[in-house]
Amino acid sequence: MADTENAPPAARVEPVWDQNRTRGDEPPAAGTSRGYFGISSGDRMMFAAIAVVALVIGIVNAFSFAQDAAWRGDSYDIGRRLFWEMSSIAVILLLLPILVLAVRRMRRTAGLAAQAAIGAIALLGFSTLHITGMVWVRKLALWLAGGAYDFRFSLATVLYEFRKDAVAFALIAATIWLLESRRELKSAAVASSAPPTPKQPSSPDLIWLRDGTSRIRVVPRDILWVASAGNYIEYSLADGTQHLIRGTLAAAESELARFSIVRVHRTKLANLDRVRGVDLKPSGDFELAFDNGQTLGGSRRYRPAVASLGSRTAPAGIAPGAPKQS
Repeated sequence: MADTENAPPAARVEPVWDQNRTRGDEPPAAGTSRGYFGISSGDRMMFAAIAVVALVIGIVNAFSFAQDAAWRGDSYDIGRRLFWEMSSIAVILLLLPILVLAVRRMRRTAGLAAQAAIGAIALLGFSTLHITGMVWVRKLALWLAGGAYDFRFSLATVLYEFRKDAVAFALIAATIWLLESRRELKSAAVASSAPPTPKQPSSPDLIWLRDGTSRIRVVPRDILWVASAGNYIEYSLADGTQHLIRGTLAAAESELARFSIVRVHRTKLANLDRVRGVDLKPSGDFELAFDNGQTLGGSRRYRPAVASLGSRTAPAGIAPGAPKQS
């Protein structure tokens, strides 16, 4: 996953004057809509495109398998081959929304290992549901036609189907990932080319965090630190509340600098107005002690940002076991 600091801004901190904007004036965020289950018209177009490609591949495979069977001396029987392919594809298409949700969860998760874990769980779930659904669709259809279907369940059969499912999962997930990336880049390009909104009088003591159609009012003084979390940024407040907002740390840094909230680490911002002490390490790194007892580590690259705070250690009264954000 790309570094969130270099990613296109998908959300921004907004001043207080935005609080009177009605929900109907909000444009849908990328990947969301006002439809059920967050499925937008763009998602439906994506599903339709994948369905068309899958159907074409299924038809070609059916004719190819039928021709191979005829060359081996078996029955051509294109109808049966088409039924096998279409029953499998129908179940895959029903599972597309699950694949979209899995890919979006992977995209907003930091760390390759965590993304791989989500992908593995999604693959196992996809294959299980696909095999089960495919078998029951075939059993029901043949039962209605007066016939019967035997899956011949065995480890070898399951592994055979799982290998095919893994390939289908990888291809579809990669397609969804690329389409989601293109959608975000397009949204960012539209946002950057839009004329600036006229600024209205705002209160310097309030900000609004916006993620899609949701807005959260925050007093800058209450912010202790802000940290990147994949495609999201996490705001940690003095009372222990945390807010996860879609966006980039670079955009948050630009908006919050006027409140003495500055970068102290590649992935962290800190509110210097809430710092009671700073402990400078021999390595050049440092540790900030906030007025509520929490601490936050900073890297030597950003040591100049806290130079004005002096080199004193964390103040007395901060318990050694206080919560620490590393």
